[in-house]
Amino acid sequence: MSTKLPCEITKIVLDDASYKGTKVEVTPTYINYFFGNNGTGKSTLANTIRRGIGVSYRSGRSSSDYMTYVFDQNFIDENMTRYHNLPGVFTINEINVDIQKQLDKIGEEQIAAKKLVTEATKRKDEKVKEKDDLTAQLYKDCWKKTKNIRTMFEKLLTGRKTSKAFTEAVKSASPVKHNIDEMKRMYESLQSPSAKSYVRFSDVDNPTMLDSIEGQSILSQAIVNTANTPFAEFLKKLDSIQWVRQGHSTYHTLTEGRCPYCMQELPTNFEDMLSASFDDQYNESLSKLNTFLTTYRETANNAFTSISILPTEIYPSVDIKPYNEKLTVIKATIQSNINKIREKIDAPSIIITLEETAPLFLELSEIIQNYNKLIDTNNEIIAAGPQKKIECMNAVFEHSAFMLKDILDAYTKSEKSLDLEVKKQQKVIDEQNGILQNLRAKYRALSSKTVETETAMNTINMMLRDTGFQGFEVRPHKETDKAAINYEVIRTDTGKIAENLSEGEKNFIAFLYFQQLVFGSSNAEGEFKDKIVVIDDPVSSMDSKALFVVGALVRKMIEICRNNADNRKAIVAGNFIKQIFILTHNAYFHREVSYAHVKHYVYVSFYLIQKRYDKSSIRLCECQNPNCPSEQMNVNPVKNSYAALWEEYKEVSSPIPLMNIIRRILEYYFLQLCGYEGESLRKRILEDHKEDFIYDDDYTKFDMASSMLSYISSTAHGINDDMHYVDDCSNPDVCRDTFRMIFQHMGQEQHFEMMMGNSEENIRTHHR
Repeated sequence: MSTKLPCEITKIVLDDASYKGTKVEVTPTYINYFFGNNGTGKSTLANTIRRGIGVSYRSGRSSSDYMTYVFDQNFIDENMTRYHNLPGVFTINEINVDIQKQLDKIGEEQIAAKKLVTEATKRKDEKVKEKDDLTAQLYKDCWKKTKNIRTMFEKLLTGRKTSKAFTEAVKSASPVKHNIDEMKRMYESLQSPSAKSYVRFSDVDNPTMLDSIEGQSILSQAIVNTANTPFAEFLKKLDSIQWVRQGHSTYHTLTEGRCPYCMQELPTNFEDMLSASFDDQYNESLSKLNTFLTTYRETANNAFTSISILPTEIYPSVDIKPYNEKLTVIKATIQSNINKIREKIDAPSIIITLEETAPLFLELSEIIQNYNKLIDTNNEIIAAGPQKKIECMNAVFEHSAFMLKDILDAYTKSEKSLDLEVKKQQKVIDEQNGILQNLRAKYRALSSKTVETETAMNTINMMLRDTGFQGFEVRPHKETDKAAINYEVIRTDTGKIAENLSEGEKNFIAFLYFQQLVFGSSNAEGEFKDKIVVIDDPVSSMDSKALFVVGALVRKMIEICRNNADNRKAIVAGNFIKQIFILTHNAYFHREVSYAHVKHYVYVSFYLIQKRYDKSSIRLCECQNPNCPSEQMNVNPVKNSYAALWEEYKEVSSPIPLMNIIRRILEYYFLQLCGYEGESLRKRILEDHKEDFIYDDDYTKFDMASSMLSYISSTAHGINDDMHYVDDCSNPDVCRDTFRMIFQHMGQEQHFEMMMGNSEENIRTHHR
């Protein structure tokens, strides 16, 4: 039987606020997820852990042995009331006496690199403007020359009714000359409202059902009476055994003890005499005959009823006459066989052979199948209406591309020349920015050694910049004592203290600061203690970008805690977080930080916090493992539906969450459902199909695909905190197109189209 691993805090007893009088007990393990709506009692749980009241620790340890960090509203209020006085966070670094000289040299190198970036940017901008002017003229020319065809097929051009949108669609199409008349016929047929689907005919379930009824061998046996009583011998002599038996069966209850022919009183022992005139085997065989007749008749009725029910509305192209004729033949054959069985019952000694019905049922089944093929073809055409519409639309763009071939070829030639120059200048910019990045990294590293708190400060500022919080930053606030360095939050444009941060901004900065506290030391000497981390609803009022970053940071904390419980190779460095509690009401955030850990039952627990009648309760979410009844498994109270991920993909607009959802879909479908290894998936896309992602030396989509696939690679490349996607996914349209191409080149385009079709029935069918 699987059991949870005990950790630092072994038990929490809640008897406060909405838990008053209930004494709810929780026995946590290493990683603990608590999900509950606002007001259910999450904050009470977090505060209980902070105070240590009702908290039991493992043997020999107490709260003084740990640093307990709790991120909740109390933490935010305490640390963000005055933005200019955040206590310092210290890290351990070596002091280099020559640091300042190195900093001066780096500064000079930065100035030189910035100059080169400025010059290259100017030249690049000139070529970009030249290309923009060229493109604007292309839009005008293409729009003017395609007026007739656009008017003719106007209803197909939804979303392509501007010169830019139309021309870009034409540029993407292959130049193909189409028959305009055929295109018009297809276009007109797509607008017809009369077409509809029809119900299929019910097929024959089992063509051999009548021919294979058990007990049929009795029909080929001559059933004779072997009784030798005087009365029996008399009846045999007259050859009237069956005649007497039938007559007695018909009339003996009506004659009141008299012979139905001569009206004489029958002997008192007549019934016994008659019964003795028939042997047991004879009687048993007659019983089998009657049973067989009943079974045959019932089976025949059921079969005939099933195939004689027609659809309410028959497809006009179906000729029902052969169907009815075959039904008539089957009915006559069945009736003939029933009559033969009755003849056998009347004359048991005769041998009969039933006519086979299986060939007739098979012929009927063939007729039905032909009908259903016609119906299916019609229904497929009806269902494929949207696809036919797409085919017609594509033909419009292909024919337009054919008409505009000379114009497009001339544009492409000029565009390539301009793009080469832009790329040349961009290469200079990238190279110098890379140099600048390295110089900045060196500068930050050296600076953090001169003032210990700057390591944490630089990290916070980097995260602020990378997530779009560019209106403010954190800087040191020096008191009279140079060793005492606090932080202050300032507006970057004015350099003044930021007094009016939004709730989301305030909460985000507070969490970044909290993360630095967890990962660093609380004093300049670098004293460390084992840490217990409690995170209570960290993403309140945050936008999607901030939520995404916080999720990544929380996942990193979880992996550090996991190192203490899991004997596998550590994904991230360190094991200083001994136990972690994550409380939230945000379903998206909960999924983001928990989806990868549901399977780890022994050191991960899921809890649902609920409140009814002003009383809170906490329930451990688990169930019996269907694959191993002796084990328990976690149940995530927040369902992580594969179909829901696709719905989120279709709706999300911010690039960072979009990339994360794409990663989740790729990971679940190709790695879990299809069984690919991360590296084999990368090879197939980035090596076997490399050229498909590169257009005219444009590596944008190739680089995007590489970013997507590197994240889900199953090989250990160290922790990925999701931050590198900021630059990679600045264009959501490119991101979505690259995502589609991955499915296409993996031979899974049908699955992609199905999931994008928003059909729940399709989704259910796929997972059967």
